[in-house]
Amino acid sequence: MDTKLRKRLRQIAHHLDPVVTVGDHGVTDNLAIEVNRALADHELIKVRVSGSSRESRARVAEALAARCDADIVQKIGKIVILYRQNPNANEKLSN
Repeated sequence: MDTKLRKRLRQIAHHLDPVVTVGDHGVTDNLAIEVNRALADHELIKVRVSGSSRESRARVAEALAARCDADIVQKIGKIVILYRQNPNANEKLSN
């Protein structure tokens, strides 16, 4: 992902609310299904990751992105912005 696209996606995601919250159980099958559904619908989503340490939140975010074949656009505190391009995106749902 190039710098221009990453910057544009951060601008778009600024006004979004988190659609998924990763709890104490980490990346589960049901969580991956929900994130995949959200990425298919919206392409760009915010995810709230719980955890006390920055390192544990980063590991969970990277595991979730890898499992859902998404790119991490930005990590700020407990919020992670994920992007996965959908060539057949519904314009009414897509961000």
